[in-house]
Amino acid sequence: MFSFLNDLFCPSCPASITTEEAIMTPSSSQPTLPLEIVLNIIEEAHNDDDTHFLKQCALVCRDWSIPAQKLLFSSVYLATQTSCDAFLAAVDPATPRGRMFADSVRRVKVVLDHNHPLGLSQQAFAHAVTACPNLLELNLALYGSASTAQDLPELLRLGRSAEAFDDTILQLLKAGPRITTLQFSNWSENHHSITQLLDVWPSLKTLTIGGLPPKLPACVGPFPCALEALRMNFQTSPSVDFVKWLLHNSTSSLRVLELEREPSADLLEYLVDAHRENLSSLALPACTSHDHAFAVRRCERLRELRIENPWVTPVLFKRLPAGIEHMALTLDQDAALQPVLDTARSSRSLKAITLQVWKNGELHAQLPVLKLVCAHRGIELRITKDIQQFRSTVRNGRTHMTFSRVDEL
Repeated sequence: MFSFLNDLFCPSCPASITTEEAIMTPSSSQPTLPLEIVLNIIEEAHNDDDTHFLKQCALVCRDWSIPAQKLLFSSVYLATQTSCDAFLAAVDPATPRGRMFADSVRRVKVVLDHNHPLGLSQQAFAHAVTACPNLLELNLALYGSASTAQDLPELLRLGRSAEAFDDTILQLLKAGPRITTLQFSNWSENHHSITQLLDVWPSLKTLTIGGLPPKLPACVGPFPCALEALRMNFQTSPSVDFVKWLLHNSTSSLRVLELEREPSADLLEYLVDAHRENLSSLALPACTSHDHAFAVRRCERLRELRIENPWVTPVLFKRLPAGIEHMALTLDQDAALQPVLDTARSSRSLKAITLQVWKNGELHAQLPVLKLVCAHRGIELRITKDIQQFRSTVRNGRTHMTFSRVDEL
Protein backbone atom coordinates (compact mmCIF):
# COMPACT_ATOMS: atom_id res chain seq x y z
CA MET A 1 0.00 0.00 0.00
CA PHE A 2 1.32 3.38 -1.02
CA SER A 3 4.80 2.00 -1.77
CA PHE A 4 4.48 3.58 -5.21
CA LEU A 5 4.21 7.03 -3.67
CA ASN A 6 7.67 6.71 -2.17
CA ASP A 7 9.04 6.75 -5.74
CA LEU A 8 6.87 9.69 -6.75
CA PHE A 9 7.99 12.23 -4.20
CA CYS A 10 11.49 12.66 -5.60
CA PRO A 11 12.31 10.04 -8.27
CA SER A 12 15.47 11.75 -9.56
CA CYS A 13 16.68 13.67 -6.49
CA PRO A 14 19.90 12.94 -4.60
CA ALA A 15 19.42 10.81 -1.53
CA SER A 16 20.42 13.72 0.68
CA ILE A 17 17.31 15.73 -0.30
CA THR A 18 14.27 15.03 1.81
CA THR A 19 10.74 14.62 0.49
CA GLU A 20 9.68 17.94 2.01
CA GLU A 21 12.63 19.71 0.35
CA ALA A 22 11.74 18.15 -2.98
CA ILE A 23 8.22 19.50 -2.73
CA MET A 24 9.22 23.00 -1.70
CA THR A 25 12.40 23.40 -3.82
CA PRO A 26 12.26 24.54 -7.47
CA SER A 27 13.82 22.28 -10.09
CA SER A 28 16.90 23.11 -12.14
CA SER A 29 17.36 26.25 -14.19
CA GLN A 30 16.44 24.53 -17.44
CA PRO A 31 13.54 26.22 -19.28
CA THR A 32 10.23 24.73 -18.19
CA LEU A 33 6.59 25.28 -18.95
CA PRO A 34 4.65 27.26 -16.36
CA LEU A 35 3.11 24.85 -13.86
CA GLU A 36 -0.37 26.18 -14.68
CA ILE A 37 0.03 25.04 -18.29
CA VAL A 38 1.45 21.67 -17.22
CA LEU A 39 -1.50 21.14 -14.90
CA ASN A 40 -4.00 22.07 -17.62
CA ILE A 41 -2.37 19.67 -20.08
CA ILE A 42 -2.38 16.79 -17.60
CA GLU A 43 -5.97 17.49 -16.56
CA GLU A 44 -7.17 17.50 -20.17
CA ALA A 45 -5.17 14.46 -21.24
CA HIS A 46 -5.75 12.03 -18.41
CA ASN A 47 -8.58 9.52 -18.35
CA ASP A 48 -10.41 9.51 -15.02
CA ASP A 49 -11.01 5.77 -15.26
CA ASP A 50 -7.28 4.96 -15.40
CA THR A 51 -4.66 6.26 -12.96
CA HIS A 52 -1.76 4.82 -14.98
CA PHE A 53 -1.36 8.02 -17.02
CA LEU A 54 -1.08 10.17 -13.90
CA LYS A 55 1.46 7.79 -12.38
CA GLN A 56 3.60 8.06 -15.50
CA CYS A 57 3.32 11.86 -15.49
CA ALA A 58 4.40 11.93 -11.86
CA LEU A 59 7.64 10.15 -12.81
CA VAL A 60 8.59 12.44 -15.72
CA CYS A 61 10.21 15.14 -13.62
CA ARG A 62 9.88 16.95 -10.31
CA ASP A 63 7.81 19.79 -11.78
CA TRP A 64 5.27 17.36 -13.19
CA SER A 65 5.25 15.15 -10.13
CA ILE A 66 3.37 17.45 -7.77
CA PRO A 67 0.46 18.34 -10.14
CA ALA A 68 0.06 14.68 -11.11
CA GLN A 69 0.05 13.57 -7.48
CA LYS A 70 -2.58 16.16 -6.64
CA LEU A 71 -4.81 14.81 -9.40
CA LEU A 72 -4.24 11.26 -8.16
CA PHE A 73 -5.50 12.33 -4.76
CA SER A 74 -8.43 14.39 -6.02
CA SER A 75 -10.64 11.28 -6.08
CA VAL A 76 -10.01 8.43 -3.63
CA TYR A 77 -11.64 5.03 -3.19
CA LEU A 78 -11.54 3.30 0.22
CA ALA A 79 -12.99 -0.16 0.75
CA THR A 80 -10.81 -1.82 3.39
CA GLN A 81 -9.27 -0.88 6.72
CA THR A 82 -5.81 -1.38 5.22
CA SER A 83 -6.41 1.10 2.41
CA CYS A 84 -7.89 3.60 4.86
CA ASP A 85 -4.86 3.34 7.16
CA ALA A 86 -2.56 3.94 4.20
CA PHE A 87 -4.62 6.93 3.11
CA LEU A 88 -4.59 8.50 6.56
CA ALA A 89 -0.83 8.05 6.72
CA ALA A 90 -0.45 9.73 3.33
CA VAL A 91 -2.51 12.78 4.36
CA ASP A 92 -0.75 13.23 7.68
CA PRO A 93 -1.16 16.94 8.55
CA ALA A 94 2.20 16.94 10.35
CA THR A 95 4.08 17.03 7.01
CA PRO A 96 3.91 19.42 4.01
CA ARG A 97 3.33 16.45 1.76
CA GLY A 98 0.45 15.19 3.87
CA ARG A 99 -1.20 18.61 3.99
CA MET A 100 -0.82 18.96 0.23
CA PHE A 101 -2.47 15.60 -0.42
CA ALA A 102 -5.26 16.25 2.08
CA ASP A 103 -6.01 19.63 0.48
CA SER A 104 -6.17 17.96 -2.95
CA VAL A 105 -8.97 15.53 -2.12
CA ARG A 106 -12.31 16.59 -3.59
CA ARG A 107 -14.17 13.29 -3.90
CA VAL A 108 -14.13 10.18 -1.71
CA LYS A 109 -15.88 6.88 -2.34
CA VAL A 110 -16.27 4.61 0.70
CA VAL A 111 -17.66 1.10 1.07
CA LEU A 112 -18.83 0.09 4.55
CA ASP A 113 -19.32 -3.66 4.28
CA HIS A 114 -20.00 -5.29 7.65
CA ASN A 115 -19.46 -8.71 6.08
CA HIS A 116 -15.97 -7.95 4.73
CA PRO A 117 -13.18 -9.44 6.89
CA LEU A 118 -11.07 -6.30 6.38
CA GLY A 119 -13.93 -3.86 6.05
CA LEU A 120 -13.75 -0.26 7.22
CA SER A 121 -14.97 0.62 10.67
CA GLN A 122 -17.31 3.55 11.18
CA GLN A 123 -14.56 5.37 13.03
CA ALA A 124 -12.06 4.91 10.20
CA PHE A 125 -14.64 6.17 7.72
CA ALA A 126 -15.27 9.28 9.81
CA HIS A 127 -11.56 10.01 10.25
CA ALA A 128 -10.96 9.64 6.52
CA VAL A 129 -13.70 12.16 5.74
CA THR A 130 -12.59 14.69 8.34
CA ALA A 131 -8.98 14.45 7.11
CA CYS A 132 -9.99 16.14 3.83
CA PRO A 133 -10.73 19.83 4.49
CA ASN A 134 -11.68 20.58 0.87
CA LEU A 135 -13.88 17.53 0.33
CA LEU A 136 -16.94 18.29 -1.80
CA GLU A 137 -18.38 14.91 -2.82
CA LEU A 138 -18.91 11.74 -0.80
CA ASN A 139 -20.02 8.44 -2.30
CA LEU A 140 -20.96 5.94 0.41
CA ALA A 141 -22.23 2.37 0.02
CA LEU A 142 -23.47 0.51 3.11
CA TYR A 143 -23.80 -3.29 3.31
CA GLY A 144 -25.06 -5.18 6.33
CA SER A 145 -23.52 -8.15 8.11
CA ALA A 146 -24.18 -11.75 7.10
CA SER A 147 -27.00 -13.02 9.26
CA THR A 148 -28.75 -15.15 6.64
CA ALA A 149 -27.77 -18.18 4.61
CA GLN A 150 -25.73 -17.57 1.48
CA ASP A 151 -28.15 -19.55 -0.70
CA LEU A 152 -30.96 -17.04 -0.19
CA PRO A 153 -32.00 -14.83 -3.11
CA GLU A 154 -29.65 -11.91 -3.78
CA LEU A 155 -32.14 -9.23 -2.69
CA LEU A 156 -32.58 -10.91 0.70
CA ARG A 157 -28.84 -11.20 1.17
CA LEU A 158 -28.46 -7.49 0.45
CA GLY A 159 -30.99 -6.65 3.15
CA ARG A 160 -28.70 -7.56 6.05
CA SER A 161 -28.64 -5.70 9.31
CA ALA A 162 -26.15 -2.88 9.92
CA GLU A 163 -25.57 -0.95 13.10
CA ALA A 164 -26.64 2.68 13.19
CA PHE A 165 -24.04 5.43 13.24
CA ASP A 166 -23.39 6.27 16.88
CA ASP A 167 -23.35 9.82 18.22
CA THR A 168 -19.54 9.97 18.40
CA ILE A 169 -19.25 9.21 14.69
CA LEU A 170 -21.97 11.69 13.78
CA GLN A 171 -20.35 14.45 15.81
CA LEU A 172 -17.00 13.71 14.17
CA LEU A 173 -18.56 13.96 10.71
CA LYS A 174 -20.31 17.20 11.63
CA ALA A 175 -16.94 18.69 12.59
CA GLY A 176 -15.54 17.80 9.18
CA PRO A 177 -15.85 19.38 5.73
CA ARG A 178 -19.18 20.79 4.52
CA ILE A 179 -19.76 18.61 1.49
CA THR A 180 -22.24 19.66 -1.19
CA THR A 181 -22.76 16.31 -2.93
CA LEU A 182 -23.74 13.02 -1.28
CA GLN A 183 -24.28 9.71 -3.03
CA PHE A 184 -25.59 7.05 -0.65
CA SER A 185 -26.53 3.47 -1.52
CA ASN A 186 -28.01 1.56 1.39
CA TRP A 187 -28.04 -2.23 1.04
CA SER A 188 -28.84 -2.95 4.67
CA GLU A 189 -31.92 -3.17 6.85
CA ASN A 190 -30.88 -0.02 8.68
CA HIS A 191 -33.55 2.28 7.24
CA HIS A 192 -32.54 5.20 9.46
CA SER A 193 -28.95 5.59 8.25
CA ILE A 194 -30.06 7.94 5.48
CA THR A 195 -31.70 10.35 7.92
CA GLN A 196 -28.64 10.23 10.19
CA LEU A 197 -26.33 11.17 7.32
CA LEU A 198 -28.63 13.86 5.97
CA ASP A 199 -28.64 15.49 9.39
CA VAL A 200 -24.85 15.81 9.26
CA TRP A 201 -24.61 17.99 6.15
CA PRO A 202 -27.09 20.88 5.90
CA SER A 203 -24.82 22.15 3.10
CA LEU A 204 -26.00 19.54 0.57
CA LYS A 205 -27.05 20.70 -2.88
CA THR A 206 -26.92 17.43 -4.80
CA LEU A 207 -28.23 14.12 -3.44
CA THR A 208 -28.13 10.67 -5.03
CA ILE A 209 -29.79 7.89 -3.05
CA GLY A 210 -30.49 4.27 -3.90
CA GLY A 211 -30.55 0.66 -2.76
CA LEU A 212 -33.34 -0.60 -0.54
CA PRO A 213 -36.16 1.95 -0.13
CA PRO A 214 -35.98 4.11 3.03
CA LYS A 215 -38.71 4.59 5.58
CA LEU A 216 -40.14 7.89 6.73
CA PRO A 217 -38.38 8.88 9.98
CA ALA A 218 -40.54 9.20 13.07
CA CYS A 219 -40.62 12.43 15.09
CA VAL A 220 -38.08 14.14 12.85
CA GLY A 221 -38.61 17.54 11.29
CA PRO A 222 -38.48 18.04 7.50
CA PHE A 223 -35.10 17.71 5.84
CA PRO A 224 -33.69 21.26 6.04
CA CYS A 225 -31.64 21.37 2.83
CA ALA A 226 -32.78 23.15 -0.30
CA LEU A 227 -31.62 20.60 -2.89
CA GLU A 228 -30.80 21.59 -6.44
CA ALA A 229 -30.45 18.05 -7.82
CA LEU A 230 -31.98 14.72 -6.73
CA ARG A 231 -31.29 11.30 -8.19
CA MET A 232 -33.06 8.15 -6.98
CA ASN A 233 -32.39 4.51 -7.84
CA PHE A 234 -34.22 2.32 -5.34
CA GLN A 235 -35.13 -1.35 -5.79
CA THR A 236 -38.77 -0.37 -5.34
CA SER A 237 -40.39 3.03 -5.42
CA PRO A 238 -40.01 4.97 -2.14
CA SER A 239 -43.13 6.24 -0.40
CA VAL A 240 -44.58 9.60 -1.32
CA ASP A 241 -44.41 10.61 2.34
CA PHE A 242 -40.65 10.04 2.45
CA VAL A 243 -40.05 12.09 -0.70
CA LYS A 244 -42.28 14.88 0.65
CA TRP A 245 -40.17 14.90 3.82
CA LEU A 246 -36.98 14.94 1.78
CA LEU A 247 -38.03 17.77 -0.57
CA HIS A 248 -39.99 19.87 1.89
CA ASN A 249 -37.58 22.81 1.53
CA SER A 250 -36.67 22.23 -2.13
CA THR A 251 -39.82 23.42 -3.86
CA SER A 252 -38.18 26.52 -5.30
CA SER A 253 -34.63 25.16 -5.62
CA LEU A 254 -34.88 21.74 -7.29
CA ARG A 255 -33.68 21.98 -10.89
CA VAL A 256 -32.50 18.45 -11.71
CA LEU A 257 -34.53 15.26 -11.14
CA GLU A 258 -33.31 11.82 -12.22
CA LEU A 259 -35.32 8.64 -11.67
CA GLU A 260 -33.35 5.52 -12.61
CA ARG A 261 -36.29 3.17 -11.94
CA GLU A 262 -39.92 3.73 -12.79
CA PRO A 263 -41.70 5.53 -9.95
CA SER A 264 -45.17 4.74 -8.73
CA ALA A 265 -47.96 6.77 -10.33
CA ASP A 266 -48.55 8.63 -7.04
CA LEU A 267 -44.88 9.51 -6.67
CA LEU A 268 -44.54 10.81 -10.22
CA GLU A 269 -47.69 12.87 -9.80
CA TYR A 270 -46.39 14.43 -6.59
CA LEU A 271 -42.96 15.23 -8.04
CA VAL A 272 -44.45 16.93 -11.07
CA ASP A 273 -47.11 18.82 -9.10
CA ALA A 274 -44.61 20.13 -6.55
CA HIS A 275 -41.59 20.89 -8.73
CA ARG A 276 -42.65 21.27 -12.37
CA GLU A 277 -42.36 25.07 -12.34
CA ASN A 278 -38.61 25.01 -11.62
CA LEU A 279 -37.37 21.75 -13.15
CA SER A 280 -34.91 22.31 -15.99
CA SER A 281 -33.57 18.74 -16.29
CA LEU A 282 -35.54 15.49 -16.07
CA ALA A 283 -34.46 11.86 -16.52
CA LEU A 284 -36.97 9.00 -16.66
CA PRO A 285 -36.38 5.28 -17.17
CA ALA A 286 -39.30 5.13 -19.61
CA CYS A 287 -42.02 7.18 -21.26
CA THR A 288 -44.41 4.61 -22.64
CA SER A 289 -47.81 5.91 -21.59
CA HIS A 290 -49.98 9.00 -21.94
CA ASP A 291 -49.51 9.65 -18.21
CA HIS A 292 -45.74 9.75 -18.63
CA ALA A 293 -46.00 12.08 -21.61
CA PHE A 294 -48.43 14.34 -19.78
CA ALA A 295 -46.06 14.54 -16.80
CA VAL A 296 -43.21 15.69 -19.07
CA ARG A 297 -45.45 18.23 -20.79
CA ARG A 298 -46.37 19.83 -17.50
CA CYS A 299 -42.72 20.69 -16.81
CA GLU A 300 -42.96 23.79 -18.93
CA ARG A 301 -39.47 25.12 -18.13
CA LEU A 302 -37.72 21.89 -19.02
CA ARG A 303 -34.49 22.28 -20.99
CA GLU A 304 -33.08 18.74 -20.85
CA LEU A 305 -34.87 15.39 -21.09
CA ARG A 306 -33.37 11.89 -20.86
CA ILE A 307 -35.32 8.65 -21.43
CA GLU A 308 -33.65 5.23 -21.35
CA ASN A 309 -36.33 2.95 -22.78
CA PRO A 310 -35.97 2.81 -26.59
CA TRP A 311 -39.74 2.81 -27.11
CA VAL A 312 -41.18 6.24 -26.38
CA THR A 313 -44.85 7.02 -26.93
CA PRO A 314 -45.24 9.31 -29.98
CA VAL A 315 -47.66 11.39 -27.89
CA LEU A 316 -44.67 12.90 -26.07
CA PHE A 317 -43.32 14.59 -29.20
CA LYS A 318 -46.61 16.19 -30.17
CA ARG A 319 -46.22 18.86 -27.51
CA LEU A 320 -42.84 18.95 -25.86
CA PRO A 321 -42.02 21.83 -23.50
CA ALA A 322 -41.40 24.85 -25.70
CA GLY A 323 -37.88 25.53 -24.42
CA ILE A 324 -36.45 22.02 -24.71
CA GLU A 325 -32.80 22.27 -25.78
CA HIS A 326 -31.43 18.75 -25.34
CA MET A 327 -33.02 15.33 -25.71
CA ALA A 328 -31.16 12.16 -24.71
CA LEU A 329 -32.79 8.98 -26.04
CA THR A 330 -31.85 5.36 -26.63
CA LEU A 331 -31.95 3.84 -30.07
CA ASP A 332 -32.24 0.23 -31.16
CA GLN A 333 -32.95 -1.05 -34.65
CA ASP A 334 -36.72 -1.04 -34.11
CA ALA A 335 -37.16 2.28 -32.29
CA ALA A 336 -39.63 4.80 -33.72
CA LEU A 337 -37.35 7.58 -34.98
CA GLN A 338 -39.86 9.51 -37.08
CA PRO A 339 -41.20 11.59 -34.14
CA VAL A 340 -37.61 12.59 -33.31
CA LEU A 341 -37.04 13.59 -36.94
CA ASP A 342 -40.19 15.70 -36.92
CA THR A 343 -39.10 17.40 -33.70
CA ALA A 344 -35.63 18.12 -35.10
CA ARG A 345 -37.20 19.70 -38.18
CA SER A 346 -39.75 21.85 -36.32
CA SER A 347 -38.24 22.78 -32.96
CA ARG A 348 -36.90 26.31 -32.58
CA SER A 349 -35.14 25.64 -29.29
CA LEU A 350 -33.50 22.22 -29.78
CA LYS A 351 -29.69 22.42 -29.74
CA ALA A 352 -28.54 18.83 -29.15
CA ILE A 353 -29.70 15.22 -29.39
CA THR A 354 -27.84 12.39 -27.67
CA LEU A 355 -28.47 8.80 -28.76
CA GLN A 356 -27.45 5.77 -26.71
CA VAL A 357 -27.12 3.06 -29.36
CA TRP A 358 -27.63 -0.64 -28.70
CA LYS A 359 -29.01 -3.75 -30.38
CA ASN A 360 -27.82 -2.67 -33.85
CA GLY A 361 -29.27 0.80 -33.42
CA GLU A 362 -26.48 2.17 -35.59
CA LEU A 363 -28.14 0.28 -38.48
CA HIS A 364 -31.48 2.05 -38.06
CA ALA A 365 -32.78 2.98 -41.51
CA GLN A 366 -33.65 6.56 -40.49
CA LEU A 367 -30.43 7.38 -38.63
CA PRO A 368 -28.69 8.80 -41.74
CA VAL A 369 -31.71 11.03 -42.30
CA LEU A 370 -31.54 12.28 -38.72
CA LYS A 371 -27.85 13.10 -39.19
CA LEU A 372 -28.67 15.17 -42.27
CA VAL A 373 -31.55 16.98 -40.56
CA CYS A 374 -29.41 17.80 -37.52
CA ALA A 375 -26.58 19.06 -39.71
CA HIS A 376 -28.99 21.22 -41.69
CA ARG A 377 -30.66 22.68 -38.59
CA GLY A 378 -27.42 23.21 -36.66
CA ILE A 379 -28.35 20.62 -34.01
CA GLU A 380 -25.47 18.74 -32.40
CA LEU A 381 -26.00 14.99 -32.71
CA ARG A 382 -24.06 12.90 -30.18
CA ILE A 383 -23.95 9.11 -30.49
CA THR A 384 -22.57 6.89 -27.72
CA LYS A 385 -22.48 3.25 -26.69
CA ASP A 386 -21.33 4.05 -23.15
CA ILE A 387 -24.34 4.03 -20.81
CA GLN A 388 -22.48 5.94 -18.11
CA GLN A 389 -21.59 8.66 -20.57
CA PHE A 390 -25.19 8.73 -21.75
CA ARG A 391 -26.50 9.12 -18.20
CA SER A 392 -24.11 11.98 -17.54
CA THR A 393 -25.41 14.01 -20.47
CA VAL A 394 -28.20 15.72 -18.51
CA ARG A 395 -26.02 16.58 -15.55
CA ASN A 396 -25.13 20.09 -16.64
CA GLY A 397 -21.95 18.95 -18.34
CA ARG A 398 -20.66 17.01 -15.34
CA THR A 399 -19.29 13.53 -15.84
CA HIS A 400 -19.94 10.65 -13.51
CA MET A 401 -17.75 10.42 -10.42
CA THR A 402 -14.65 8.23 -10.79
CA PHE A 403 -12.17 7.31 -8.10
CA SER A 404 -8.57 6.23 -7.65
CA ARG A 405 -8.09 3.10 -5.60
CA VAL A 406 -5.70 3.83 -2.75
CA ASP A 407 -3.95 0.50 -3.22
CA GLU A 408 -3.19 1.47 -6.84
CA LEU A 409 -1.77 4.95 -6.18
